Amino acid sequence: MNVHLGTRPSHIAQPHIRFPDLARILDTLGAWILALVWIAPLLFALWAALQPSGSALELDFSAPLTLQNFIDVWNAVPWIGYFVNTLTLVSLILMGQLVLCTLAGFAFARFAFRGRDALFILVLLQLFILPEVLIVENYAIVAKLGLFDTALGIGLPYMASAFGIFLLRQAFKSVPLELEEAARIEGCSWMGVLWKVYVPAAKPVYLAYALVSVATHWNNFLWPLIVTNSPETRPLTVGLSLFGAPETGVDISVISAATILTILPLLIAFLIFQRQFIQAFLRAGIR
Repeated sequence: MNVHLGTRPSHIAQPHIRFPDLARILDTLGAWILALVWIAPLLFALWAALQPSGSALELDFSAPLTLQNFIDVWNAVPWIGYFVNTLTLVSLILMGQLVLCTLAGFAFARFAFRGRDALFILVLLQLFILPEVLIVENYAIVAKLGLFDTALGIGLPYMASAFGIFLLRQAFKSVPLELEEAARIEGCSWMGVLWKVYVPAAKPVYLAYALVSVATHWNNFLWPLIVTNSPETRPLTVGLSLFGAPETGVDISVISAATILTILPLLIAFLIFQRQFIQAFLRAGIR
């Protein structure tokens, strides 16, 4: 019996050297850079809000942190009233949008009528028109309706949303026709089919659209500024502008504290519903 020592069989595979995936590394690096760029203003605003009044631009990182700016801002204006006005406004707009966009999206998705495609294109053209272009016409209409300085007057021009109609139309078109036919066989009317079949199937899309709508109109400033005169109807964004008025002096620390108070509910809502928000657009966004 011959024993060969120190020899290595030729059939044993050599170890495979794995090189790092350059594309994945670049994607990760780019995502981190974009995230830092996006969050940098928010981090600066939070840091400035915790600095003593008038010292935010000195960038003294050894200065003690304080909550006095938040206390001063809260006591300066009726924030609770502003929060209630803003919540009422965004809720009113959202309810109107959900009703109108649901009916319009269902009609465009499931009914064939003359001129449907041309009418849908006209609806989509609204996406290319900035709301600021229609301020004069909207102001005239709101004044004639007697809705000046009211929550309904602020929200009325935004209740027919082309984006909402398009998004719900796409979501309804993805629902299998077999479900609609089964509901019709069971005796459901068209409104019953909409309520029992299409609306439940589009719940993730409704949630995502609700977050987009609330965030958009929570931050709306120009139109509420024009059609409100009294603190009883003034939303948060208009109240926030009082801290940046030149006649009252511009204090970055105070403005940052007011900004944090304004956007805090939106940040909390996004952190709670971010997974549903992302999944809704991935599943039923553009199909």
